[in-house]
Amino acid sequence: MLQPIDCDNGVRVYVSPLLRNAGVPHGFSTRIGGVSEGPFRSLNLGNPSGQAQQDAAEHLTENYRRLHQAIGCEDRTRVFAHQVHGACVLDPAISPATDSMHGGTEIGRGDAIVSGDATKLLSIRVADCVPVLLADQSGRRVAAIHAGWRGVVLGAAIETLRHFYNPAHVLAAIGPSISLEQFEVSGDVLVEFQHRFGADTPYRHSPKGASKAHIDLREALRIQLNRAGVPVSQIDMTDRCTVTHGDEFFSHRRDNGLTGRMAAVIGAVR
Repeated sequence: MLQPIDCDNGVRVYVSPLLRNAGVPHGFSTRIGGVSEGPFRSLNLGNPSGQAQQDAAEHLTENYRRLHQAIGCEDRTRVFAHQVHGACVLDPAISPATDSMHGGTEIGRGDAIVSGDATKLLSIRVADCVPVLLADQSGRRVAAIHAGWRGVVLGAAIETLRHFYNPAHVLAAIGPSISLEQFEVSGDVLVEFQHRFGADTPYRHSPKGASKAHIDLREALRIQLNRAGVPVSQIDMTDRCTVTHGDEFFSHRRDNGLTGRMAAVIGAVR
């Protein structure tokens, strides 16, 4: 189970005991410990698309600086992707930089980043979707994955595992996200999951009728990782819900889009 850590600079992160014991620097951020205000209060790490109200760029830069400091990675270059709810996996060694902002470097369009470069800090952003962090047991190859329901159905986690030598030696941490109770979907989305997971589809019927269902995205990812060869004992989970626990997390669904972003970050062992 992921554990909350209140860092000396006021930032709260959740960490994986599995990754921590392997010496891998990482963290799942919360909304606690930053300088942003209003709907972005306080450790906001990204602006919402399609909203007139945006957080100031200097706030995002300072918030990222604090997150880097909290996990002991002040000297690493953060790399991130233009996330598109797909399954494309990027590697900063071969993906050219396309933009720089908030002290980080964008390396292209995709929803997962994998690297063995210990000068880099891999970062993805979420506000209800599931963040997943991976590392091999040596900690020298790591990955960060953004998985909304489309990313789960398309197999973003499975595609990322292909970049590791042996899935049986991978450690995984599945971070805070929207929960089964809060993630209600239409029947056509449920059908997509049933095509992918069959009888193992982690869902329950909605009291609103057959046209609605609730899906457990975190459990779906656990099933996918395990099917692909990652032992269940090497997968850390959490019960924290971004919608329900508003004191800790931003939520796109709860706040109707006008909200901030959390980040999941990880770096290779030196």
